[in-house]
Formats: sequence, structure tokens, C-alpha cells
Amino acid sequence: MGFEALGGEPEIEGIEFVEYATSRPKEFGAALLAMGFQPVAKHRSRDVLLYRQGDVNVIVNADERALEGEADAEAEVVLKALAIRVPDAGVAYRHALACGAQPVSSQAGPMELNIPGVHGPGGAVLFLLDRRAGVSFYEVDFLPLPEARFDVPALAGLHFFGIVQYILAGDTARWCNFYERVLGFTPLPEGMRFGVLPRGTIMRSACGCFFLQFIEPPAGAEDAHWQEGFNRIGLGVPDVEKAVAELESRGIHFVDASLLGNRELGALTRTLVGGTQFELVHHAQPGGC
Repeated sequence: MGFEALGGEPEIEGIEFVEYATSRPKEFGAALLAMGFQPVAKHRSRDVLLYRQGDVNVIVNADERALEGEADAEAEVVLKALAIRVPDAGVAYRHALACGAQPVSSQAGPMELNIPGVHGPGGAVLFLLDRRAGVSFYEVDFLPLPEARFDVPALAGLHFFGIVQYILAGDTARWCNFYERVLGFTPLPEGMRFGVLPRGTIMRSACGCFFLQFIEPPAGAEDAHWQEGFNRIGLGVPDVEKAVAELESRGIHFVDASLLGNRELGALTRTLVGGTQFELVHHAQPGGC
């Protein structure tokens, strides 16, 4: 499927949250705690918790329907959604549909926000939110946990950097086209890389604050054994070595640097609950992101 070019430049103001679906919320929550996140709020009507540190919001969805439709029936933790903050969610949503994006059915309950969304790869969802009303999504759909504070300090300067997206063989051009037309991302020049795993194609958001990395299956691999969808988030830190040391002191272990290259550029956690990994990338957060 192609995506038509339309008039008007899509705008992005930042990343609002990422959402994981899981059948093991306690174990995954413990891993997030070790990563420096704190639970701050619970959803009004579903088994969903909001974890936060700095400007990074992670939603953990343990609702009984959270893992419905997963190709891997044994999946325990899946990165299901990315919420992108835009100036006007209605305008952005209509633009996405006009470009050929496929809409996601709303599951909002009474007194909850109806957040527009479109389908990404492998059943993943791209939500579109704005803050025009002056009231955040979290204040409407979530109730604060007792004694919790929303201003959780960021461990080692941690912030959103990007998402690694696994796609099927030959689909790079399709998804580059999608993100360019729908959300205004642009490919990085050939040879410009970040982090420790420089495979695939990287795109940058128009605001310059967020990156997407597309990785196709390696040569000889069967698509049937390749899990299409969001694979992991990248977290920017100004000093990778310092961040690794702090996280290791909290029980998070990392893949041996000798297997990945220069530790100053990035690091990759060993597999956590349900096969989850987090990638650290050397990146000084730009102002305003």
C-alpha cells in the first residue's frame, strides 16, 4: 500500500508515552523500577499503570485484552503503542487518514479521552495527542497513586531518543514513505548513525528530537520467524558510561561492550522480563524536547 503526498507539513512536538502490554505486570514493573521509573498513577477503569521518570512516560497495560491479536501466542511483554504529541490531534488524524493510514478503533470508556490512532507495523499503534485544552491525558484517564509524585527525576539524564521497529523484508521504503507523509519524518544521510547497532535505516522527526530505526530480517532469515512491530525504545543519555554504571548498581545488566562496539556511543541491556531490552544512546537532549 502506498501513501499519498498531501499539502501541509506534518508537525510533531514530542513523544507523549510508549505503551507495553504484558501478562506479567509485577515482574515488568520491577524491571522498570530498576531502570529508574516510578509508578505514579492508575487508569480509571482498566488494569493499567503509568510509570514515569523525567519526561519519559511508560504505560504498562495488563488488561485481560492487552495481548489480544499477538502473532506470538506466548508473548509476555510487547511494545504495543507510541503516542506522538502534535499541535492539533484532530488535524493530524485527518491528515493521516487522507494519506492512507488505517484507523484504530477507540476503546475509551466513560469520562476517558478518545485518543485518535492509526495502525503501525505488526499490530502496533501510533496515537496522536495534543495539549490544547491545557489538561494532560494523564489527568483525565488516570488517578494518582497515594503519595506518588509526577515529577520523578530522570536517572543519569535519561530521556526519549527513539524506537527500533522491526519490519518485513523489502518493507523499508514503504515505512519510510508512511512516516514521511503522515508525520513528517526524514531519512538521515547515509552513514549517519547512533548507538551500538547501526543496521537498517534511520529517520528523524521534524522537531529533531526523536528517531526511528527500521530493521529488516537478516539475509537468509525467514519472514515467518521475524516478529514485525516495535521492538524496543532507545533512551538518550548525555554520558553512557555513567548511566550504565548507575543502572548496573540497581541490578540492570548490559550486553558485553566487546560484542557491540564503542560503549561511549551506546549500550544495550541484557534481556529483561518477556524478552524486553532497552538501548542507551549517547545524546544530549535538545532544549524544548
